[in-house]
Amino acid sequence: MLNDITLGQFFPVDSPVHKLDPRVKIMSSLAYIIAVFFAKGFAGYLFVAVFTYSVILMSKVPLKLYLKGLKPLIFIIIFTSAINLFMTDGKIAQIGGIPLKFGIFKITVEGIDTAVKMTLRLIFLVAGTSVLTFTTSPIVLTDGIESLLSPFKKIGVPAHELAMMMSIAIRFIPTLLEETDKIMKAQASRGADFENGSVIKRIKALVPILVPLFISSFRRADELALAMECRCYRGGKGRTRLKTLKIAPIDYIACAFMLVFIVGIGVIALFVRV
Repeated sequence: MLNDITLGQFFPVDSPVHKLDPRVKIMSSLAYIIAVFFAKGFAGYLFVAVFTYSVILMSKVPLKLYLKGLKPLIFIIIFTSAINLFMTDGKIAQIGGIPLKFGIFKITVEGIDTAVKMTLRLIFLVAGTSVLTFTTSPIVLTDGIESLLSPFKKIGVPAHELAMMMSIAIRFIPTLLEETDKIMKAQASRGADFENGSVIKRIKALVPILVPLFISSFRRADELALAMECRCYRGGKGRTRLKTLKIAPIDYIACAFMLVFIVGIGVIALFVRV
């Protein structure tokens, strides 16, 4: 399961999406998230699906990696769908004239519609936003976040420090997952059982994992802070970059592509009733 978590992983290939300015990708990801929540009806979700699949193809990142990233969220997706399926009021759905009602639980037509929409939204959000981390290295992502936050420096926002913390957090997700996997294998070799027993027993079995994981995380944080201090790191003041971020023609094309997507979602939501 831990190997299925792809958040924070960078997949280096030569693709048009990899060449985009990180600021364009960050803002496009935010616009995509907002647009997904405005999608309505079958036509709207179909439009989002086609757009998302097109971007995934242009990123040249294997589709199996995106699907792999969905595996850890299967429980959340199923749980969310079940809540909307059974807790939404409306007309009771029927199969062959038999109402779908089981005691205090009932499946309504509106519940089925809401459950399907919520499931699709979660899938689109995970797959669509994964493009950002798959196609942007942590260092470039840091530069992009800092550049976007730099206007807020005038009101005292530590743009460089915030960008650094966010990129370090994303960068160390795969490292912590690998560390957790090693600890679990080490404990399993000593006879620990994480899969059998009651829920309480499984929670107790996690204690031998969490304690060394926290110790390892604090040690890594201390080593990182010491390494940065030894290199005379003093925040963003006076720092320069080897490569300055510049908007290229391909970025304008990407912005136009994103604008078409946003306008398309708006038009479908307003005028298409399918």
